[in-house]
Parts: sequence; structure tokens; C-alpha cells
Amino acid sequence: MAAVRPSPESLLAAANRERRGRLKIFFGAAPGVGKTYEMLTAGRAKLAEGVDVVAGVIETHGRAETQALLKGLEILPQARVFYEGRELTELDVDGVLKRAPKLVLVDELAHTNAPGSRHLKRYQDVEELLAAGIDVFTTLNVQHLESLNDVVARITRVRVRETVPDRIFDLADEVEVIDLTPDELRRRLEAGKVYVREQAERAVRHFFQPGNLAALRELALRRTAERVDADMRAYMDANAIEGPWPAGERVMVAIDERPGAAALVRKARRLAEQAKAPWLCVTVETARLRRLSEADHDRIADTLRLAEALGGEAVTLPGGVDVAEELLAFARSRNVTTLVVGKADRPKWFALLHGSVVRDLVRRSGGIAVQVMAGDGESVPPKGVEARAAARASPVHYLAAAGGVLLSGLAGLAIDTQIDIPNISLIFVPAVLLVAVRYGLAPSLAASLLSALAYNFLFTDPRFSFTVSDPSNVVAIVFLSLTAVIASSVAARVRAQTLSARSQARTAADLYAFARKLAGVATEDDLLWAAAHQVALMLKTDVVLLTPSPGGLSVGGAYPPEDQLDAAEIAAATWCYERDEPTGRGSATLPGARRLFLPLRTARAKLGVIGVARRAAGPVLAPGERRLLDALVDQTAVALERIRLAADVDEARLVAETERLRSALLTSVSHDFKTPLATIMGVVTSLRSYGALYDNATRDEMLASAQEETERLNRFVANLLDVVRLDTGAVSAKRGAVDVGDAVGSALRRAASALDGRQVEVALPDGPLIVQGDPVLLEHALMNVLENAGKHTPPSARVAMKARREADRIEVEIADDGPGVPEADLPHVFEKFYRAGQGDRRTLGAGLGLAIARGFVEAMGGSIAAENRPGGGARFTLTLLAADASGDR
Repeated sequence: MAAVRPSPESLLAAANRERRGRLKIFFGAAPGVGKTYEMLTAGRAKLAEGVDVVAGVIETHGRAETQALLKGLEILPQARVFYEGRELTELDVDGVLKRAPKLVLVDELAHTNAPGSRHLKRYQDVEELLAAGIDVFTTLNVQHLESLNDVVARITRVRVRETVPDRIFDLADEVEVIDLTPDELRRRLEAGKVYVREQAERAVRHFFQPGNLAALRELALRRTAERVDADMRAYMDANAIEGPWPAGERVMVAIDERPGAAALVRKARRLAEQAKAPWLCVTVETARLRRLSEADHDRIADTLRLAEALGGEAVTLPGGVDVAEELLAFARSRNVTTLVVGKADRPKWFALLHGSVVRDLVRRSGGIAVQVMAGDGESVPPKGVEARAAARASPVHYLAAAGGVLLSGLAGLAIDTQIDIPNISLIFVPAVLLVAVRYGLAPSLAASLLSALAYNFLFTDPRFSFTVSDPSNVVAIVFLSLTAVIASSVAARVRAQTLSARSQARTAADLYAFARKLAGVATEDDLLWAAAHQVALMLKTDVVLLTPSPGGLSVGGAYPPEDQLDAAEIAAATWCYERDEPTGRGSATLPGARRLFLPLRTARAKLGVIGVARRAAGPVLAPGERRLLDALVDQTAVALERIRLAADVDEARLVAETERLRSALLTSVSHDFKTPLATIMGVVTSLRSYGALYDNATRDEMLASAQEETERLNRFVANLLDVVRLDTGAVSAKRGAVDVGDAVGSALRRAASALDGRQVEVALPDGPLIVQGDPVLLEHALMNVLENAGKHTPPSARVAMKARREADRIEVEIADDGPGVPEADLPHVFEKFYRAGQGDRRTLGAGLGLAIARGFVEAMGGSIAAENRPGGGARFTLTLLAADASGDR
């Protein structure tokens, strides 16, 4: 037996764990069992040992005994997040990383962070801390595990929205179960140690029913037991421990195509039920499997489906020559304690000639108990059974074998006339090997027999007859026959393995190509049609993919494209989608349907249904084909989820942007409308009520103020209308010759009030600068940039305008010596409703001027850029095409 070596995967996982912090989860069945209390107790114990411990997030829920455990622990400040006018607190990941403790306590792993936090979920915060080498203690309830979310919802009739992927639970280095009996937990609840009294009364009536708590408790203990079992098997792999370790019973049944396989599975299931143990059903896919009849393939598929229906795990192993060793190696890897096989009703001479898998299993099993049960035929493929199976060779193959032997004989005669070779019989061995490699076992055995006859006829005395006069020649013929048979058998077996490996490599290449194709698909429709074509191509079946729509399931992709579903098939597909289980042909539900329907799902959600059909009678798929379909379906589901998640992200981004623009608009309207309206209303009210009391100068001053505010309000409304025109594409530039000097003069006059008190310098060349553009849009763009300069500079600042020609372009530069634009704001200054500055330093206005300027300049085919001047201040450069340029770019 080959030496057992540590599993490379286990060693790699151990090395990865060494590079990150350690995670311990305090795991409970329900709120109130004492997870936080135990976490704090363990944290204080670590602190007493000299470990640097801090509290990151602790949810005491007002429990005095829990609050008391925080005394003496360093509590890190929490990050403050503002959302919808409220101040929320979350784990300060940056604060923890900066503090860099050895151990941090983080309560409620499944918590969803407030919008605006670094991560969406708290477990992502924990992953970042672990990656930084910081140990984490955390708490989790069983109902928050993603894989158990549906189960908990069916038990408690409460859908838990905050979930944690199972990979996080499996990532934990240690899981401690905090367990309380249902009665004790209800007493704690009634005593007010879990919720306040009103919440406690509601919880007792609904979630905290005794049956619910008992079921959740069993789920928590079972999930922890699975985790412990996985840890044990990982330890065995990493330390090259062959096993099994009888820490818990695990039953495995081995089956093949023989009729007794179904009865064997039922017996194994009863055995596992008695031992309260998980169980597996395994079949070995040897080279001979491809030569089985359709009925045999169907029997294997039905038996594997029966095992799954009875609660077992169905596994198909790619096998080599030694089936017994394949079964035992897999059994040891899964820590199987009992292996169930069927008894063979065969004569002794068959076992002597072909070997017995059952006998090999019993002899090599070691610590695994092998139970041989009565059945119709042996439950695993017998060793050497390939020699018995017919290769279904055609007559052409036998003629080729005869031709090869004939050519070898003629070549031997030619050599024998020239050289005296005592072992001339070896001339036939290459022909036998070539026939075995090319055509299989049966033709090679025929070649072996023909070689012995040809050697007797051509090279033994008397020659050219089948009579043997010398006894030594009889020995030579016998050994030639044995050598040829053994060589042909080995070569045929190697050929079968090569064909099997080639088939598997082809399948793997097709799956890889399919994965690459899916990675490049951007739309859901393209993905569904590509998946339907790939499945139909690889499995030679009719395929249809259905996805949910408002009116029920609808066809998203099909091959052939014209393939449609009738009402019965739609009903079967709907059942499959809703119940998340196979339906239709060959399944236990609605087996009369023409198609077999399988759910298309990921760990996060149900995505749709795939249906496959064949026109031939019997089950749709053989075991190997079913495994291939599962791989294709998994790839399709992951790609489909990726596309939908990308669409959800885009939609969320659009909603967030819309919300931001709406908030900015409301903020701007509330200020920029209210301020001028208040001034206008005050002037009008004062003049109407007390107009006779004011002198002419005062009235003129008041009316001027009202006029100024009216113009300001008019500009704001005009900016809003311009933004609407730009967003709807209603802005169309009239391309014509525009004098830059005239546009600059008009813009300065319109922006005079915004530039009041500022020193304006204009530098234009002596000759005219003529650009291709719209005079109204150019004037409006320049005016908005000038108004922006007036808003962001002090009254005594300098604003300089200059224009110059660069090749076929004309650049208009507007610069000021104000404070400039903060570097963080430079990439955003042309966005709608964006205003530079923070808090009290934020300038007045809606943040539309520069966005409008960019829209108008781009409508004329130009560009605008913003930068800070080296000596201080901001510079905006408008670039337009000169009127005498060709316009080709």
C-alpha cells in the first residue's frame, strides 16, 4: 500500500491560517443564551493572562450583569455615521487597525452596517481585522447562518434578514456553543434578562415557543458537530493520519449496475439510521462504464437518485484499475467507519481468474468495518472484469489484427533467411501490442491466438504445417501465447484508461472554455442562450432555461430555439422552482413530464430552472452526464448571479445618485429660493404698508435690492432650465463664426454684479480670435465661469481673462488669485449640484454654473478643464475649434 502523505490542501490552509488572526465564535441557538456574557468572560480571562484585549463593539441591551463585565476593559470609540438625519455608531475598523491590539471583541457578527460605512456587513469588518493579524472574539446565532436561513424560517415563521455566509463560520479557528435549555431560556426571557417586558411578552408568544427553541437548539448542535467533524478530517489530512478515527459513525455503500444495488442502498440506509450516522452512496466510474448498456446506465442513475431521496450523499468516483483501492482511499478521506458491499453469487473459478473486489476490500480495509450483505450480484465492479466485457469490436478490427499478424510473419520469414535468430517469435509481439492499443482487448486476444498459430506454421519444424515434432517448440508456442495474452491485456487496459482520461480532459477543456465564455457575457439574455447552447452541445439534449417574471416562469433561453413548453411542463418547472427540488422525467415528482427540470440556484438565492429532454425512452441523463450537467448549471448560476448583482449595483448606484441630486436640489431650492424671496417679500410688504413713511432715496434703495434679488432668482431658475435642457439633450449649438472678444465683453457685463469689487484684467491679442460655436452658448458658459470666480474669491481679489491661439484651437483662460480648489474637489467641480468646501466654508449657490458651462462648451465641440495655479488660485481653460480650422480631429 502506498505511503500516506499529508494533504497539500490541508497544509496550504494551515499556512494561510498562520498569516491571519484567529477567529473564535460564541455560537448560540437564540438570543439571550449568554453569548455576549461568555465572550466578555473569555476576554477578561485573556486580559488576566497578559493579552492586549480591547472591546470593539459590545451590545449589552441594558443587561446589568453583562455591563459589569466591561469594567476594566479598554473600550474603543465607535465610528459615527450620519444617515437620514440620525447619528449611528458602528465598529471603527480604522481605529482598531491603528490601535493594533492582540484581541478585539466584536459582538453580533451578522449585523448590517449603516449606509456610508466602509463595509456593508460587520463580518466583512472582521475579515479585514483578521487579515491584519488581529484575533477576534465574536457572537452569532444559528438563525443567521445563510445555509440554515430557510430552515429557520419554516420552523419559526420568521424570516431573518441579516445572514452570514457559511464560509465565515467555517473560517473560525474555534467555535464555542453557548447552550441553554428552552425552559431556562424562557425563564430568563420572562425575568427581563433578554428583552424589555413588552418585547419579552411578544417574543414568548411567537419566536420563543418551546418547540421553536428545541428545534433551533438541535440545529445549533448539529451544525457545530459538522464543524467539529470537518476539523477532525482536516487534522487527519494535514497530519497524514490514515484513519478512520471512530469519533462518530459514518456509513458508505458501494454500488454498481447490478439489480441488487437498490436493495443494498436501502439496507445501508437502515444501518445508518440505527447508528444515527450520516451515509454515502458511491459508485466507481471505470473505463468499462462507457461500454455498459443504456439499461445499466439507467439503473446506476436510479440508484444514486434513490440514495439522495433517502437522505444520503451520492458520489461518483473517477476510477482506475484497482477499484477496491479507490473505494478505500475515498472512505478513509471521509473518515468512513463502515463500508457496505454486496455479496457476489459467482463460482470460485471466476474469482480465481478475475479477482474479487469484496475479497480485496476485506483484506485491505484496516480499521474500516466491511459488511457484506446479500444481493443480486457483487455490488462493486470486480477486478479484471474488463477482460470479461466485450469490446464490441467490428469485423474490420479483427481483419486488421489478422493483417498485422500476417505482415509480422512475412517480415520474420525475410529476416530468417538472412540472419539466424533463435527467438524469432518476438516478431509477433509488436503486432499484438499495436492491435491492443488501437482496437482494444478482443482483437488483441485474436491476434495473440493467430500469432501462436503463425509461429507454429512458419517457424517450427516441420515448417508450413501445424504439426510440432520438437517438444521445445511446444514450450516456445505456449510461452509466446502467454506473453502475447498478457501484453495485449495490459495494452488494452492502458488504452481504456487513456480513452477515459482523454474524455475527462476534453470535458474539462469544454468546461473551461464555457467559463471563459460566461465571463465575457454582459447581458442576461446572452448568458441564457449561451448556456442553453453549451448544455445541448455537450450532453446532446434539448435544453430550455426559465427565469422568474411577474407572470411566473418564462423562457429565457432554449436550444433548439423554437423549443416551447406546454402547460404540464410549465407546472413541473414551477414546482421545481418553488420547492427547490428536481421534477419531471426520471425524478420522484411529476415523472410523466417530457423533461427533467433542475433548480438553477446559488447559495444566495434561486435564479431559475433548467429543463433537459431526450427523445429516447428511459432516464434523461446517465450518472456521468448528470455530474457534468451539475457543473454546467453551477457555472451558469454563478454567472447569472454576477450579472444580476452587477445590475443591482448599477441600480443602487443610480438610486443613490438620484437621491443625492434630489437632496442637493432641495437644499439649493430651500436656500437659493428662500433668501431672495424673503428679501423681495420684505420690500414689497414694507412699501405697501409703510410706503408713505420712506423718502425717495430709501424707496429707490429698497426697490434696487428687490430688483437685484429678482435677477438672482431669475438666474437660478435659468440655470435649472439649462440643466434640464442638457439632461434631455435639447441643447443644440448653432455652428458659426463667433468673435471671442465680443463674447468676453458680453459675459463681463452680465457677470458684473457677481464680480463687484474685484479687479478684472482682460488680455486679448490685437487681431480677432474667431471660433466655431454658438454666440449665446459661449457667452453663457463664460458668464457662469466668471460668476463662479466671483463666488469663490474675496472682494479684493484679481480675476484675469486671456485668450490665445494654439494650432487649430483657441483657448480662453479665466484665472483668479483666490484660495483655489481643494485637491479632493478638483475631479468633481463640473458635476451637477457639487459645491466645493465643507461645513461653514461651503459657498452659496446650487453648484450648477460649472456643470452648465461644461455642457455648453461640449455642445459646441470644445472642452473645459480646471486646475490650481502654482502661485495660488484657480484656473479654468475653455478650448474651442478655430473658425478657419477644418474640424477634422
